[in-house]
Amino acid sequence: MTTLLRSGDQGYDEARTVWNAMIDRRPAVIARCESTEEVVAAVRFARTNGLEIGVRCGGHNIAGLAVPDGGLMIDLTPMNAVQVDPERQLAWVQGGALLGELDKTAQQHGLATTAGNVSHTGVGGLTLGGGMGWLARRFGLACDNVASYELVTADGSVVRASADENPELFWGLRGGGGNFGIVTSFEFRLHQVGTRALSVEFTYPASAGFEVLRGWRELNANAPREATFTASIKPDSVTVGYVWVGEGGYALLPAFRALGPVSDEIVEQTSYLELQTRDDNVQGHRYRRYWKGHYFKALPDDAIRALLRTPGVSASLQAYGGAIADVPDDDAAFSHRDTLFEFVTATRWDDPAEDESRIAQLREYAAALASYANGAYVNTLNGDSISRAFPPAKLARLTALKTAYDPANVFHLNQNIRPGEASAETAA
Repeated sequence: MTTLLRSGDQGYDEARTVWNAMIDRRPAVIARCESTEEVVAAVRFARTNGLEIGVRCGGHNIAGLAVPDGGLMIDLTPMNAVQVDPERQLAWVQGGALLGELDKTAQQHGLATTAGNVSHTGVGGLTLGGGMGWLARRFGLACDNVASYELVTADGSVVRASADENPELFWGLRGGGGNFGIVTSFEFRLHQVGTRALSVEFTYPASAGFEVLRGWRELNANAPREATFTASIKPDSVTVGYVWVGEGGYALLPAFRALGPVSDEIVEQTSYLELQTRDDNVQGHRYRRYWKGHYFKALPDDAIRALLRTPGVSASLQAYGGAIADVPDDDAAFSHRDTLFEFVTATRWDDPAEDESRIAQLREYAAALASYANGAYVNTLNGDSISRAFPPAKLARLTALKTAYDPANVFHLNQNIRPGEASAETAA
């Protein structure tokens, strides 16, 4: 039975709290749904009563789009069941499940599928935007591993989308975000990966950063698909390394040690589940947050120099390629499959008085790197045009799909694609 929460009810403030503490909106009502039928009823109720709809799962969207001020928040978190068929290597995941539930259930059989790197992220938001993770270079993005979706549309219908059933909708759900409805169930393909992982980080002084990043870039060009290269740039240091899922991965260590004067070295054999939870933060919802992102199709020397001219903030790079690039670009809404590295600069803080300066620093850094960028990941857009995530031809196709499934733009609290026009701007 749906639990309805209003201001003053026990659990209301907890339910409206999301990953970014800058978001302090108050829905008129929060509907905590336990089934697809209850989601249908909530959508119809909102439309009948003229309420703006937000959809909450993990609540990690930096803009807090799940929380409609004065509207109806559809909270999917009670719908968190995960079922695995180890023989068929398939998982059925309800729309409110977190990544940790999927990982834990699949890992009981040594199985996994591509998922993000923080276990309390929602499966739905991550997957609908594409879904990058440590397995993506081997098996593709999270959206590339979805066999079918169950979706509640804007008129309260329940439809299934797969390669054979509503194939155009299936295409759009693979990277087009939450524009076309509320996904209440995902069917994922799983892969035998074992239960082990290797995490490697080498830290070098900032003075060696240019040569280290150049060498890291060249090593990445021939990296095995089991390895996902990472880099972290801070004002006083550069850290590069990789994550390897499965047994082995040690053969790359000598080449990393030779990149420069190592000031710190971490080589950690761990379990896959430990890897997937190492960046969790149980206090995370109390922090104020901001981030900006780019896709780089190349990392020329001048871009490395610009990365190292950080205005007092940090940045990270994560390698793409491999199975991500194997998928033909037209096969899914997700775009920029020829990306070499994803860049993200992010910060968190406690004091509201720091809001302006913190945000300005990140904007300055991202702007200095914009000339080297070619697009962005839809899940990291933060005040950016939707056209950064989709080239014109795909945006036109997505617009037509939006017009067919949500002509009134009922689901607009997302990285919005407006119906009826090939608009490159996010709806207000």
